[in-house]
Amino acid sequence: MKTVPFIIAIFLSATLSAQSFQAHFTDSTLRLDYVFCGNASHSAIFFREASVFSGWAGRKHNLGEPALRGNGQIRVKDPSSGETLYVNSFSSLFQEWQSTEEAQKLDKAFENTFLVPCPRHPVRIEVVLFDNRARQSCIIAHTIDPRDILIRSVAPTESTVLKDSGKDAIDIVIVSEGYTAREKSKFYDDALRAVQALFSHEPFTSVRDKFSVRAVFSTSEHSGVSVPGKGEWKNTTLHSNFDTFYSSRYLTTSYIWGLYDIIGTTPAEHVIVIANTPQYGGGGIFNNITLVTSDHPTFARVLVHEFGHAFAGLADEYAYDEMAETVYPADTEPWEPNITTQADFASKWADMLKDGTVGLYEGGGNQTKGVWRPVPDCRMRTNTYPDFCPVCTRAILRTVEYSVTPTY
Repeated sequence: MKTVPFIIAIFLSATLSAQSFQAHFTDSTLRLDYVFCGNASHSAIFFREASVFSGWAGRKHNLGEPALRGNGQIRVKDPSSGETLYVNSFSSLFQEWQSTEEAQKLDKAFENTFLVPCPRHPVRIEVVLFDNRARQSCIIAHTIDPRDILIRSVAPTESTVLKDSGKDAIDIVIVSEGYTAREKSKFYDDALRAVQALFSHEPFTSVRDKFSVRAVFSTSEHSGVSVPGKGEWKNTTLHSNFDTFYSSRYLTTSYIWGLYDIIGTTPAEHVIVIANTPQYGGGGIFNNITLVTSDHPTFARVLVHEFGHAFAGLADEYAYDEMAETVYPADTEPWEPNITTQADFASKWADMLKDGTVGLYEGGGNQTKGVWRPVPDCRMRTNTYPDFCPVCTRAILRTVEYSVTPTY
């Protein structure tokens, strides 16, 4: 007897979400480029430019609240009422760098790009950064008028569809890095391997019909990527390199504006970069970017781990003795769903303890003390463990629901 009212409720919610979106936004994407800069104790954000193109790949519901707090947020607000019309959370390489020793003695700048639905009328854009105690550490606020003649129009971009789940699916784009013109077919083979790897792991297997995947190829002059620790520097389209923050396996790129130039108009809620190298390494930054290496034997497992960071905001569940504290203060609950300081454990997996499949195991988020994880081992802890734990699985499924379900 409850089925019909429930279906009506879903229909009404979806209709209201669509009406709200259409009232404030067009079916177009506004690209906003920024510079994040500063040092360990100071942050600043500068606006660079805006561009626009047809089609919006992101969600058209759950507009006013982020799925997770993140380390930062971009907000689109009504300038008169102050209502938040759209918000998305993120993390950034700049904020990771701020915790390094180098940031204690040097100022640096990092590129960042955000995609938001294009507004129908002038809006207030806010980009906010948070510190490790969830306090606002920096904000920039400025007005965007969609009729501004200096907003650049982007021409359509060619891409290859690898998996099509329809217009309401979560859109992933896979981009090449370090592939020469002769290695174009290898990139597409590697991209297909990435799709197979991701959707061979639960819970992604069960929700594979919620994702679409496209690939974009960009030719590099040199094959491979830069390895500064070995004195190897390559001229590649994204200028990526290992040894980020002097960690030999940390592969990142700071060439974010160039990355989004390559992506162009391709639907891109989540970005995976495949680097053409057999060296072990990678990186994943929440709602930002996933980087993996194509030819290491652990390719599939590393991809899924790093995408766990980038897609669902999952933290590393391993720990290093040299990072025993400071990243996660004891008096602040981390926003990442799979670790806790127990400052607010009720907001995490306390409700799952009664099932007996999870518990509290000290060591996580790179800290040996003061941070707890749900299980002894997990896909977010070691490459040898095959599965996501129940807490990580729930977090991934919640992110999927948030992205595709109006009644979330």
